[in-house]
Amino acid sequence: MAKVELKQPVVQTIAEDIKDAQSVVLVDYRGLTVAEDTALRKQLREAGILYKVCKNTMMKRAFEGTDCAQLDEHLAGPSALVVSKDDATAPARILCNFAKSAEALEVKAGVVEGAVYDAAGLNELSKIPSREELLSKLLGSMQSPITNLARVLNQIAEQCGAAEEAPAEVPVEAAAEEAPAEAPVEAAAEEAPAEAPAEESAE
Repeated sequence: MAKVELKQPVVQTIAEDIKDAQSVVLVDYRGLTVAEDTALRKQLREAGILYKVCKNTMMKRAFEGTDCAQLDEHLAGPSALVVSKDDATAPARILCNFAKSAEALEVKAGVVEGAVYDAAGLNELSKIPSREELLSKLLGSMQSPITNLARVLNQIAEQCGAAEEAPAEVPVEAAAEEAPAEAPVEAAAEEAPAEAPAEESAE
């Protein structure tokens, strides 16, 4: 069997891997320790991102006629292919953040949503929050006015409740204030009969 025929399935597999991809990034993994390589693969796998080591010649053939052909000039030295079909910025974010602690990892270049980015460009893309973070912030901003409205309405309800109870207490306080004023009247009534004997004694 011809060597070209043996390579064709590999090229086809790579072509399928990058088909409809949101992001395709090339990295040089030389110098990574086994532990670092394992940790990187784990992070990418958990994010639903493909990571595979491929020969440059195979990738170049698979890239033909696609947006990834813009990466041909970066196909030098050992290369690993990192592909995401869901989150366009996830590969850049994970790779660039990982490279901060694993300096041996070199992010070469990538194609994100059809546009080619060099290492510096991917580093800028890595600062964009993940889709989950953006959705969380959006949900939080939508819920905030509702939460504030509920808090205000609750305060108004409490104030109205206190205002309705206040008039019921006024008669009780008024009665308590008026009670001492009636005492002199009763005392005068009791003292009135005491003056009659004084007139009789005068006669």
